[in-house]
Amino acid sequence: MTAPFPIPAQADPLPPLRHQRARGAGRLSVKWSGGASRIDRLFQEGSARIRLPRVVSGHPLEAVLINTAGGLTGGDRMDWHFEAGSGTAVSLTTQACEKTYKASDEVPAEVSTRLIIGEAASLSWLPQETILFDHAALSRRFEIDLAGQSRLLMVEPVVFGRLAMGERMTSGRFQDRWRIRMGGRLVHAEDFRIGPDIAAMLGRAAGASGGRAMATVLMIAPDAADRLDAVRRIVGSAGGASAFALRRAGTGKLLARIIADDSYSLRKSLVPLIGLLNEQAGLPKIWSL
Repeated sequence: MTAPFPIPAQADPLPPLRHQRARGAGRLSVKWSGGASRIDRLFQEGSARIRLPRVVSGHPLEAVLINTAGGLTGGDRMDWHFEAGSGTAVSLTTQACEKTYKASDEVPAEVSTRLIIGEAASLSWLPQETILFDHAALSRRFEIDLAGQSRLLMVEPVVFGRLAMGERMTSGRFQDRWRIRMGGRLVHAEDFRIGPDIAAMLGRAAGASGGRAMATVLMIAPDAADRLDAVRRIVGSAGGASAFALRRAGTGKLLARIIADDSYSLRKSLVPLIGLLNEQAGLPKIWSL
């Protein structure tokens, strides 16, 4: 008997399952108006949110970045774009630590950040820690342009597994790319890449000597070198700091690296460092919540 609906000898394979990915984009520009730094334009879509809490009169405008997806995983993408207009002061931070979870394939989560700092403007980039879980994959890119006599403070802490939670990051991939220009001239560039055997690389003496948390602190300002001795006292044996005169750009640069056993120890250095270098506003309040 012939079946009315013959069954093929070999059924077509099902297409691979495509997981939903988080997408987010946030844009904020700030202008000087009425004796204060104020919102000029604000745009947000997807899982990106920007909140602007009230600040004390005379303090920089503060923006809090939020990823409503609750973290990042392979294939997610976040794009941030911030512009500080001439004469303004802006402080950018995050609502919480950004968690990067296990990537189920070879595609990393991607975060792109663009900062534009106008003439005689000041911008402080002060996110809370990025936490990488085991088998996470993250690729980040920073593109920053400064005008003359502007100021930049960047603090970027990264934690490889939470020691207090018994977590250990053995493998994964993390890549950071920074390109910073002043007046079109390159004044700072770095590429950091670690993985796939992260535990082994962190354990090396030339790596982190077993530390699971690290931070880069960068300040570009005319008086950056004046803070070097104070920064070295705070960093102590946990890292190092250097200062450079950028004569062609007419400014200075201070760079510090810190390595710690865990995020708690790392913050013990970062909190006083931010208080020292971010004179106008100090530590963002949300860091202590």
